[in-house]
Amino acid sequence: MVQIKGTCFKKRLIRNLFKKTLLLTGNLEKDVSVGVRFVKEGEIRELNKQHRGIDRVTDVLSFPMLDIKEGQKLSEFDYDRSPNGELYLGDIVVCKKRAKQQAQEYKHSFKRELSFLIVHGYLHVLGYDHMQKEEEERMMNLTENILLNFGLEHRDV
Repeated sequence: MVQIKGTCFKKRLIRNLFKKTLLLTGNLEKDVSVGVRFVKEGEIRELNKQHRGIDRVTDVLSFPMLDIKEGQKLSEFDYDRSPNGELYLGDIVVCKKRAKQQAQEYKHSFKRELSFLIVHGYLHVLGYDHMQKEEEERMMNLTENILLNFGLEHRDV
């Protein structure tokens, strides 16, 4: 389940991106959720400053709840499930204005850019990172594969 706050933008797409991300990472678990929130530039800047020490606007931030590593399965975290059986992965915060700017800059649709940012956030809460070149390549390839499953190619204007 995906909890979406701040907007009604394509809820079905966002949920389906989450399901596909879980599937393609080998984590098709039941009762798994993540929060997705859309914010303005000022709020994401403040969050970036507060949590990362970077005083500037960014496009997406992820706040994982689990200490999960890339490739680790969610089934290893059953002890972190709530009493009702839900496994909460964390939160993703997206700046829609920044996404719109980047869509224009990269010459593809807003839908494609927003989907890219959301999948990027999902992968972070699933333990993926891009600090090393090899990690970045794996994360980018997986992101592009997920987006291709939705017909969202890099240049889809």
